Amino acid sequence: MSSTNIEQVMPVKLAQALANPLFPALDSQLRAGRHISLEDLDQHALLMDFEHELAEFYGRYHVELVRAPEGFFYLRPRSTTLIARSVLSELDMMVGKILCYLYLSPERLANEGIFTFQELYDELLGLADESKLLRFVNQRSTGSDVDRAKLLDKVRSSLNRLRRLGMVWFMANDSSKFRIKESVFRFGAEVRSGDDPREAQLRLIRDGEAVEIETGSGLTDEEKERADDDAAEGQQEGDDA
Repeated sequence: MSSTNIEQVMPVKLAQALANPLFPALDSQLRAGRHISLEDLDQHALLMDFEHELAEFYGRYHVELVRAPEGFFYLRPRSTTLIARSVLSELDMMVGKILCYLYLSPERLANEGIFTFQELYDELLGLADESKLLRFVNQRSTGSDVDRAKLLDKVRSSLNRLRRLGMVWFMANDSSKFRIKESVFRFGAEVRSGDDPREAQLRLIRDGEAVEIETGSGLTDEEKERADDDAAEGQQEGDDA
């Protein structure tokens, strides 16, 4: 088919994007809510090369292809979206805000960007209201050891959910360690314009301000539950390096 005939059906550059062997996996990830960062070299390059064409393509599904100031891409559903969507829980969003705070910390450079789950959990308990955190797992929580154990599992599940969204990268040889990616700025939009980004992020955490994030959802509720249970049991394997 000649380029003239192709253009009668779709723009040539869009046809080239859709024909790229990387596109099916990239499309599936975007629809599942994943954020594509600079570290996703080939997929990010594909989005950069065909950003305008793919933005129009996804617009037909009533979602926006967004390139954030930090350079990562994601799909933002509109109210009329034709792609399944889900909203992160309050605990997911709180964990995301803590991750953004850690990303802005001096420790990130000192540790080569690597943090442990225990460091994340300790930071969460140190910065957020523990009684509010415990109510995420039990509305009538009395601060029992059982409730604290449930909170630990829930935080681990939240971290695993954010991993699926492309916000952290688990170390291949130790899934208790992870590297935070710049896409955590979805939870810190307010800090971009402030004089002290880390202080601004700390206010977001302590004020408990909601950062409502809707994502695509490539998983059924049952699949998400199963994945979260695996994470809580410590069965989640690290991402391939």
